[in-house]
Amino acid sequence: MNKKLTFLGIETSCDETAAAIIQENKDGSPKILSNIVSSQIEEHKKFGGVVPEIAARSHIENIDFIINRALKESGVSIKNIDGVAATAGPGLIVCLTVGLSIGKTIAGFLNKPFIAVNHLEGHALSPGLENKINFPYLLLLISGGHSQYLIVKNVNEYKQLGTTIDDAVGEAFDKTSKMLDLGYPGGPNIEKFAKKGDKNFYKLPEPIINKAGCNLSLAGLKTAVLREVKKINNKNQLKFHLAASFQETINKILRKKTLVAMEQFRKITKIKNTAVFVIAGGVAANKSIRKSLVNVSEDMNFKPIFPSQEFCGDNAAMIAWAGIKRYKRKLIDSLDIKAKSRWPLDESAPFMKGPGLKL
Repeated sequence: MNKKLTFLGIETSCDETAAAIIQENKDGSPKILSNIVSSQIEEHKKFGGVVPEIAARSHIENIDFIINRALKESGVSIKNIDGVAATAGPGLIVCLTVGLSIGKTIAGFLNKPFIAVNHLEGHALSPGLENKINFPYLLLLISGGHSQYLIVKNVNEYKQLGTTIDDAVGEAFDKTSKMLDLGYPGGPNIEKFAKKGDKNFYKLPEPIINKAGCNLSLAGLKTAVLREVKKINNKNQLKFHLAASFQETINKILRKKTLVAMEQFRKITKIKNTAVFVIAGGVAANKSIRKSLVNVSEDMNFKPIFPSQEFCGDNAAMIAWAGIKRYKRKLIDSLDIKAKSRWPLDESAPFMKGPGLKL
Protein backbone atom coordinates (compact mmCIF):
# COMPACT_ATOMS: atom_id res chain seq x y z
CA MET A 1 0.00 0.00 0.00
CA ASN A 2 1.93 3.04 -1.30
CA LYS A 3 -0.67 5.72 -0.62
CA LYS A 4 -0.33 7.74 2.55
CA LEU A 5 -3.40 6.99 4.64
CA THR A 6 -5.03 9.89 6.49
CA PHE A 7 -7.67 9.22 9.16
CA LEU A 8 -9.89 11.33 11.35
CA GLY A 9 -10.10 9.99 14.89
CA ILE A 10 -12.87 10.83 17.38
CA GLU A 11 -12.90 10.03 21.10
CA THR A 12 -15.79 10.67 23.55
CA SER A 13 -15.80 7.62 25.81
CA CYS A 14 -15.77 9.57 29.08
CA ASP A 15 -15.05 13.23 29.83
CA GLU A 16 -12.61 14.27 27.10
CA THR A 17 -13.90 15.51 23.77
CA ALA A 18 -11.11 14.74 21.31
CA ALA A 19 -10.40 14.71 17.58
CA ALA A 20 -7.19 14.10 15.65
CA ILE A 21 -5.87 13.74 12.12
CA ILE A 22 -3.19 11.07 11.73
CA GLN A 23 -1.35 10.20 8.55
CA GLU A 24 0.55 6.99 7.95
CA ASN A 25 3.64 7.55 5.87
CA LYS A 26 4.72 5.19 3.09
CA ASP A 27 7.18 3.49 5.46
CA GLY A 28 4.36 2.74 7.92
CA SER A 29 5.33 5.39 10.46
CA PRO A 30 2.66 7.79 11.76
CA LYS A 31 2.60 11.55 11.33
CA ILE A 32 0.47 13.40 13.87
CA LEU A 33 -1.05 16.29 11.96
CA SER A 34 -3.28 17.37 14.85
CA ASN A 35 -4.41 16.08 18.22
CA ILE A 36 -7.03 18.21 19.99
CA VAL A 37 -8.34 17.33 23.45
CA SER A 38 -10.95 19.35 25.32
CA SER A 39 -11.00 18.46 29.02
CA GLN A 40 -14.10 18.68 31.23
CA ILE A 41 -12.23 18.62 34.54
CA GLU A 42 -13.64 21.96 35.72
CA GLU A 43 -17.21 20.88 34.96
CA HIS A 44 -16.92 17.71 37.07
CA LYS A 45 -14.59 18.94 39.82
CA LYS A 46 -17.37 20.09 42.15
CA PHE A 47 -18.93 16.61 41.99
CA GLY A 48 -15.65 14.82 42.70
CA GLY A 49 -16.07 12.62 39.62
CA VAL A 50 -17.57 12.37 36.16
CA VAL A 51 -21.33 12.93 35.86
CA PRO A 52 -22.37 11.07 32.66
CA GLU A 53 -25.23 13.39 31.68
CA ILE A 54 -23.06 16.50 32.06
CA ALA A 55 -20.24 14.87 30.13
CA ALA A 56 -22.55 13.88 27.26
CA ARG A 57 -24.03 17.38 27.05
CA SER A 58 -20.54 18.87 26.92
CA HIS A 59 -19.56 16.47 24.10
CA ILE A 60 -22.62 17.53 22.10
CA GLU A 61 -21.77 21.19 22.57
CA ASN A 62 -18.08 20.85 21.69
CA ILE A 63 -17.64 18.01 19.21
CA ASP A 64 -18.20 20.03 16.01
CA PHE A 65 -15.77 22.71 17.16
CA ILE A 66 -13.11 20.16 18.17
CA ILE A 67 -13.32 18.27 14.86
CA ASN A 68 -13.13 21.49 12.85
CA ARG A 69 -10.17 22.64 14.91
CA ALA A 70 -8.38 19.32 14.31
CA LEU A 71 -8.99 19.62 10.57
CA LYS A 72 -7.84 23.24 10.46
CA GLU A 73 -4.67 22.54 12.44
CA SER A 74 -3.83 19.55 10.24
CA GLY A 75 -4.26 21.47 6.99
CA VAL A 76 -6.29 18.56 5.63
CA SER A 77 -9.67 19.04 3.96
CA ILE A 78 -12.32 16.69 5.30
CA LYS A 79 -12.93 15.56 1.71
CA ASN A 80 -9.37 14.25 1.55
CA ILE A 81 -9.41 11.96 4.57
CA ASP A 82 -9.30 8.24 3.78
CA GLY A 83 -11.41 7.05 6.69
CA VAL A 84 -13.02 7.82 10.03
CA ALA A 85 -12.32 6.05 13.32
CA ALA A 86 -14.40 6.64 16.43
CA THR A 87 -14.42 5.05 19.87
CA ALA A 88 -17.35 2.63 20.17
CA GLY A 89 -16.58 1.31 23.65
CA PRO A 90 -16.00 0.55 26.40
CA GLY A 91 -17.16 3.62 28.27
CA LEU A 92 -20.22 5.63 29.20
CA ILE A 93 -22.93 4.90 26.64
CA VAL A 94 -24.34 8.44 26.66
CA CYS A 95 -20.86 9.78 25.93
CA LEU A 96 -19.78 7.14 23.42
CA THR A 97 -22.93 7.70 21.39
CA VAL A 98 -21.99 11.32 20.67
CA GLY A 99 -18.65 10.63 19.03
CA LEU A 100 -19.77 7.39 17.43
CA SER A 101 -22.82 9.04 15.85
CA ILE A 102 -20.93 11.96 14.35
CA GLY A 103 -18.15 9.65 13.15
CA LYS A 104 -20.64 7.42 11.34
CA THR A 105 -22.40 10.47 9.91
CA ILE A 106 -19.18 11.91 8.47
CA ALA A 107 -18.10 8.54 7.05
CA GLY A 108 -21.54 7.96 5.51
CA PHE A 109 -21.79 11.43 4.01
CA LEU A 110 -18.30 11.22 2.48
CA ASN A 111 -18.67 7.54 1.53
CA LYS A 112 -15.47 6.73 3.45
CA PRO A 113 -14.67 3.58 5.44
CA PHE A 114 -15.67 3.66 9.10
CA ILE A 115 -13.76 1.92 11.89
CA ALA A 116 -15.36 1.42 15.31
CA VAL A 117 -12.38 1.38 17.69
CA ASN A 118 -12.14 -0.33 21.05
CA HIS A 119 -10.87 2.37 23.42
CA LEU A 120 -8.59 -0.22 25.05
CA GLU A 121 -7.05 -1.10 21.69
CA GLY A 122 -6.37 2.59 21.19
CA HIS A 123 -4.33 2.57 24.40
CA ALA A 124 -2.72 -0.76 23.51
CA LEU A 125 -1.45 0.55 20.17
CA SER A 126 -0.74 4.13 21.31
CA PRO A 127 3.03 3.62 21.78
CA GLY A 128 3.17 3.04 18.02
CA LEU A 129 2.54 6.76 17.57
CA GLU A 130 6.11 7.39 18.75
CA ASN A 131 7.96 4.08 18.56
CA LYS A 132 8.36 1.25 16.10
CA ILE A 133 7.35 -1.79 18.15
CA ASN A 134 7.25 -5.37 16.98
CA PHE A 135 4.63 -7.86 18.12
CA PRO A 136 4.22 -9.56 20.52
CA TYR A 137 4.69 -7.36 23.56
CA LEU A 138 3.45 -7.31 27.14
CA LEU A 139 0.97 -4.56 27.97
CA LEU A 140 -0.09 -3.15 31.33
CA LEU A 141 -3.13 -0.99 30.73
CA ILE A 142 -3.86 1.16 33.79
CA SER A 143 -6.53 3.84 33.64
CA GLY A 144 -9.54 5.17 35.49
CA GLY A 145 -11.76 2.32 34.37
CA HIS A 146 -9.39 -0.49 33.42
CA SER A 147 -6.41 -2.34 34.84
CA GLN A 148 -5.15 -5.40 33.01
CA TYR A 149 -2.13 -7.29 31.76
CA LEU A 150 -2.32 -8.49 28.16
CA ILE A 151 -0.13 -10.03 25.51
CA VAL A 152 -0.49 -7.89 22.38
CA LYS A 153 -0.02 -10.47 19.64
CA ASN A 154 -1.09 -8.21 16.79
CA VAL A 155 -3.79 -5.73 15.89
CA ASN A 156 -7.10 -7.29 17.02
CA GLU A 157 -5.24 -10.21 18.68
CA TYR A 158 -4.94 -10.09 22.46
CA LYS A 159 -4.51 -12.55 25.31
CA GLN A 160 -5.49 -11.37 28.79
CA LEU A 161 -3.17 -12.52 31.55
CA GLY A 162 -4.79 -10.69 34.44
CA THR A 163 -7.22 -7.93 35.34
CA THR A 164 -8.78 -6.24 38.35
CA ILE A 165 -11.54 -8.13 40.11
CA ASP A 166 -12.98 -4.91 41.55
CA ASP A 167 -11.55 -1.37 41.31
CA ALA A 168 -9.25 -0.18 38.54
CA VAL A 169 -6.01 1.50 39.62
CA GLY A 170 -7.13 4.93 38.42
CA GLU A 171 -10.48 4.47 40.14
CA ALA A 172 -8.70 3.66 43.42
CA PHE A 173 -6.61 6.83 43.06
CA ASP A 174 -9.71 8.95 42.42
CA LYS A 175 -11.65 7.47 45.34
CA THR A 176 -8.70 7.81 47.72
CA SER A 177 -8.23 11.43 46.71
CA LYS A 178 -11.94 12.07 47.32
CA MET A 179 -11.77 10.44 50.76
CA LEU A 180 -8.76 12.59 51.65
CA ASP A 181 -10.44 15.69 50.22
CA LEU A 182 -7.42 16.32 47.98
CA GLY A 183 -9.48 17.30 44.96
CA TYR A 184 -10.32 16.04 41.46
CA PRO A 185 -8.84 14.54 39.35
CA GLY A 186 -7.53 12.17 41.97
CA GLY A 187 -4.48 10.65 40.31
CA PRO A 188 -2.43 13.82 39.82
CA ASN A 189 -3.41 15.14 43.25
CA ILE A 190 -2.43 11.95 45.07
CA GLU A 191 0.92 12.07 43.27
CA LYS A 192 1.38 15.75 44.15
CA PHE A 193 0.57 15.44 47.85
CA ALA A 194 2.38 12.10 48.24
CA LYS A 195 5.65 14.01 47.77
CA LYS A 196 4.96 15.78 51.07
CA GLY A 197 4.38 12.57 53.03
CA ASP A 198 6.21 9.51 54.35
CA LYS A 199 5.41 6.51 52.17
CA ASN A 200 6.19 4.12 55.04
CA PHE A 201 4.03 5.89 57.64
CA TYR A 202 0.99 3.64 57.16
CA LYS A 203 1.05 -0.12 56.65
CA LEU A 204 -1.79 -0.78 54.21
CA PRO A 205 -3.05 -4.14 52.89
CA GLU A 206 -1.93 -5.60 49.57
CA PRO A 207 -4.96 -7.73 48.56
CA ILE A 208 -4.36 -11.08 46.79
CA ILE A 209 -0.68 -10.13 46.45
CA ASN A 210 0.51 -13.73 46.61
CA LYS A 211 -2.32 -15.47 44.76
CA ALA A 212 -4.56 -15.24 41.68
CA GLY A 213 -1.64 -14.85 39.26
CA CYS A 214 -1.45 -11.29 37.97
CA ASN A 215 -5.06 -10.42 38.75
CA LEU A 216 -5.52 -7.33 40.92
CA SER A 217 -7.83 -6.42 43.78
CA LEU A 218 -7.92 -2.92 45.24
CA ALA A 219 -11.25 -2.73 47.08
CA GLY A 220 -9.68 -3.88 50.36
CA LEU A 221 -6.96 -1.25 50.08
CA LYS A 222 -9.58 1.43 49.47
CA THR A 223 -11.52 0.27 52.56
CA ALA A 224 -8.35 0.41 54.68
CA VAL A 225 -7.73 3.97 53.49
CA LEU A 226 -11.28 4.91 54.52
CA ARG A 227 -10.70 3.52 58.03
CA GLU A 228 -7.54 5.61 58.41
CA VAL A 229 -9.20 8.73 56.99
CA LYS A 230 -11.74 8.64 59.82
CA LYS A 231 -8.88 8.95 62.35
CA ILE A 232 -7.10 11.87 60.69
CA ASN A 233 -9.36 14.74 61.85
CA ASN A 234 -8.25 17.01 59.00
CA LYS A 235 -4.56 16.95 59.96
CA ASN A 236 -2.91 17.75 56.66
CA GLN A 237 0.39 16.02 57.37
CA LEU A 238 -1.44 12.76 58.10
CA LYS A 239 -3.31 13.21 54.81
CA PHE A 240 0.01 13.52 53.02
CA HIS A 241 1.39 10.43 54.79
CA LEU A 242 -1.70 8.45 53.82
CA ALA A 243 -1.50 9.62 50.20
CA ALA A 244 2.17 8.61 50.07
CA SER A 245 1.51 5.25 51.75
CA PHE A 246 -1.38 4.54 49.39
CA GLN A 247 0.73 5.31 46.32
CA GLU A 248 3.60 3.17 47.62
CA THR A 249 1.19 0.27 48.26
CA ILE A 250 -0.06 0.54 44.67
CA ASN A 251 3.56 0.43 43.55
CA LYS A 252 4.24 -2.69 45.63
CA ILE A 253 1.18 -4.42 44.17
CA LEU A 254 2.05 -3.50 40.60
CA ARG A 255 5.68 -4.56 41.04
CA LYS A 256 4.69 -8.00 42.29
CA LYS A 257 1.94 -8.56 39.74
CA THR A 258 4.17 -7.31 36.91
CA LEU A 259 6.80 -9.89 37.82
CA VAL A 260 4.15 -12.61 37.55
CA ALA A 261 2.89 -11.22 34.22
CA MET A 262 6.42 -11.10 32.82
CA GLU A 263 7.02 -14.72 33.76
CA GLN A 264 3.74 -15.74 32.11
CA PHE A 265 4.58 -13.69 29.00
CA ARG A 266 7.92 -15.47 28.55
CA LYS A 267 6.37 -18.87 29.14
CA ILE A 268 3.67 -18.28 26.51
CA THR A 269 5.72 -16.45 23.87
CA LYS A 270 9.00 -18.37 24.38
CA ILE A 271 10.91 -15.07 24.04
CA LYS A 272 14.23 -15.49 25.86
CA ASN A 273 16.02 -12.24 24.98
CA THR A 274 14.94 -8.67 25.67
CA ALA A 275 11.16 -8.27 25.43
CA VAL A 276 9.02 -5.14 25.26
CA PHE A 277 6.80 -4.02 28.14
CA VAL A 278 4.32 -1.26 27.29
CA ILE A 279 2.63 0.67 30.09
CA ALA A 280 -0.32 2.70 28.79
CA GLY A 281 -3.43 4.50 30.05
CA GLY A 282 -3.93 7.57 32.20
CA VAL A 283 -2.20 6.16 35.30
CA ALA A 284 0.94 5.55 33.22
CA ALA A 285 1.55 9.31 33.57
CA ASN A 286 2.29 8.84 37.30
CA LYS A 287 6.06 9.38 37.69
CA SER A 288 6.34 7.21 40.80
CA ILE A 289 4.70 4.28 39.04
CA ARG A 290 6.86 4.85 35.96
CA LYS A 291 10.07 4.72 37.99
CA SER A 292 8.97 1.59 39.85
CA LEU A 293 8.03 -0.29 36.67
CA VAL A 294 11.23 0.79 34.91
CA ASN A 295 13.20 -0.83 37.74
CA VAL A 296 11.19 -4.05 37.45
CA SER A 297 11.71 -4.07 33.68
CA GLU A 298 15.46 -3.68 34.00
CA ASP A 299 15.63 -6.53 36.49
CA MET A 300 13.62 -8.83 34.19
CA ASN A 301 15.29 -7.90 30.87
CA PHE A 302 12.28 -6.05 29.48
CA LYS A 303 12.41 -2.76 27.60
CA PRO A 304 9.80 -0.45 29.19
CA ILE A 305 7.90 1.86 26.85
CA PHE A 306 5.53 4.58 28.03
CA PRO A 307 3.51 6.83 25.74
CA SER A 308 4.22 10.54 26.12
CA GLN A 309 2.02 12.37 28.62
CA GLU A 310 -0.32 13.62 25.87
CA PHE A 311 -1.01 10.04 24.77
CA CYS A 312 -1.44 8.50 28.24
CA GLY A 313 -4.85 10.01 28.87
CA ASP A 314 -7.84 9.73 26.56
CA ASN A 315 -7.04 11.20 23.15
CA ALA A 316 -8.13 10.82 19.54
CA ALA A 317 -4.65 10.34 18.03
CA MET A 318 -4.57 6.78 19.39
CA ILE A 319 -8.08 6.17 18.02
CA ALA A 320 -7.13 7.38 14.53
CA TRP A 321 -3.95 5.29 14.63
CA ALA A 322 -5.84 2.18 15.73
CA GLY A 323 -8.31 2.92 12.94
CA ILE A 324 -5.53 2.98 10.35
CA LYS A 325 -4.02 -0.27 11.65
CA ARG A 326 -7.43 -1.99 11.62
CA TYR A 327 -8.25 -0.63 8.15
CA LYS A 328 -5.04 -2.14 6.79
CA ARG A 329 -6.22 -5.51 8.08
CA LYS A 330 -9.58 -4.96 6.37
CA LEU A 331 -11.37 -4.68 9.73
CA ILE A 332 -13.97 -2.19 8.52
CA ASP A 333 -17.29 -1.71 10.29
CA SER A 334 -20.81 -1.08 9.06
CA LEU A 335 -22.59 2.13 9.99
CA ASP A 336 -25.17 0.35 12.12
CA ILE A 337 -22.65 -0.66 14.81
CA LYS A 338 -23.73 0.33 18.32
CA ALA A 339 -21.82 1.65 21.32
CA LYS A 340 -20.73 -0.89 23.96
CA SER A 341 -20.34 -0.11 27.65
CA ARG A 342 -18.26 -3.27 28.10
CA TRP A 343 -15.91 -4.53 25.37
CA PRO A 344 -12.95 -6.69 26.42
CA LEU A 345 -9.94 -6.95 24.12
CA ASP A 346 -9.74 -10.67 24.81
CA GLU A 347 -13.31 -11.86 24.26
CA SER A 348 -12.43 -15.34 25.55
CA ALA A 349 -11.15 -14.09 28.92
CA PRO A 350 -13.41 -14.80 31.92
CA PHE A 351 -15.36 -11.89 33.40
CA MET A 352 -13.52 -11.25 36.67
CA LYS A 353 -16.00 -9.20 38.69
CA GLY A 354 -18.98 -10.06 40.85
CA PRO A 355 -19.98 -12.24 43.81
CA GLY A 356 -18.89 -15.84 43.93
CA LEU A 357 -15.61 -15.19 42.13
CA LYS A 358 -13.04 -17.89 42.77
CA LEU A 359 -9.34 -17.00 42.69
